Amino acid sequence: MSSISLPRKVFQGVAKRAEMFRMFDRHAKRPDRFDGHQSATYAGEWFEIDETSYTYMLDILPPLWMRGPIFAMREFMTGSVTSVFYAIRIDDAVRYFHTYCDLSEPNSVEAMRTAIVDRETRPVRAMSREERLEHIWSTTADDYRGYAGSRWPKPVQGHRTVMLYGGKDGTFLKLLDTLSDDEIAAKLPVHLRHLPTVLAA
Repeated sequence: MSSISLPRKVFQGVAKRAEMFRMFDRHAKRPDRFDGHQSATYAGEWFEIDETSYTYMLDILPPLWMRGPIFAMREFMTGSVTSVFYAIRIDDAVRYFHTYCDLSEPNSVEAMRTAIVDRETRPVRAMSREERLEHIWSTTADDYRGYAGSRWPKPVQGHRTVMLYGGKDGTFLKLLDTLSDDEIAAKLPVHLRHLPTVLAA
């Protein structure tokens, strides 16, 4: 059975090197991280980086392979999923991206490139609900995000949680996927709160 997941943008904006390294494993605290097949957790994730980070990653180790401005890392995240870096000309400017591709899927690298170009050439700057949630997860410190444990109902155990501020009632945990529009807005940086919402690509 294929482990490939739909391409999904997990960070809004251009990640600098420190942000890039932090997002390489956004799922490091998963309680089942070393159990079973984890490829679907990573495959399909992508975000934009700067040229300096792209060049740094190209120079750090000899790539597994390089096809023009696209190269793959030798070190695999899990199974057949590894980092693939792209330099893509979009609207007359070269932009740089980090992705996780499942190399067991022959078309995964080109499919990812197509998904990035499609997403980044939309005429209106916008974020889907899923992209908003992924950005919140990517930018929340480990102390304020986690996974539902044994105190949660069985069906949601292992699902992602984030800490919210409840005013006079203090802080509380809530499942990431169940955040309301107002809670999402409160967790996003100001410049992203009022972008139009679009259906996921």
